[in-house]
Amino acid sequence: MIPDRRLVLMGLAAGLTGCASAPSSDARRIQGVPASQFPEVPFADWTDIEPEYVLYPGDEIEVATPTAGELTRQLKVGPDGRVSLPLLGHVMAADRTLSQLEGDISAGYATQLRRPEVEVTLRLAGPLKVWVDGEVRNPGVFDMPGDIDAYQAVIMAGGALPTAKTQQAALIRRGPGGVRMMRVVDLRPRQSEVVALRRGDIIFLPRTTLGELAAFFTQVRAAMPIGFSYSLNGGYAST
Repeated sequence: MIPDRRLVLMGLAAGLTGCASAPSSDARRIQGVPASQFPEVPFADWTDIEPEYVLYPGDEIEVATPTAGELTRQLKVGPDGRVSLPLLGHVMAADRTLSQLEGDISAGYATQLRRPEVEVTLRLAGPLKVWVDGEVRNPGVFDMPGDIDAYQAVIMAGGALPTAKTQQAALIRRGPGGVRMMRVVDLRPRQSEVVALRRGDIIFLPRTTLGELAAFFTQVRAAMPIGFSYSLNGGYAST
């Protein structure tokens, strides 16, 4: 857990701006709430389709070069989202799919090798993290101890404050193609929906209504770190 609220906002800020380009105004349909409540916050329609896996800091991968076996390496994606490769130096890996990273490395080796064939495989996924913010006792970034739901994540954050509107919690998730999606979930005790979380999910408990999200988004944009972005799915991306 990272207790520093500013660090949480930095991660969330980049996550909400580091995804694929925002959907058009027709896509501002948020599951469970009228789009008119979010005139400045576009989201794609919610879907449970699992997006293609993207790499994260802490993931362990193998970069194999069948035509030049001496260049094959087993690597861990660093905290800055990069891996170090012979002849190429540091290459951004986080927030890339395996096929995208293969393409990036192949392009880099094109000037070094006659046949720059590259195969990237995931050996071990790093810690699964979720963000919990808003009206909770200990907002922060948390490692998922296995399969948990949204209500359990709020408990990990110390539980909801009495001021939280738990029946209108916001769950923000990276969807297919990297677009951000949001749905409203009821997280009241004994009435909470069982919503399984995915890596990189963001849970926000508003104080009064979901309209408070507009102010929240203003906060997190102001906390945006410079030089890299931390995408909604938890991976870094160069800017």
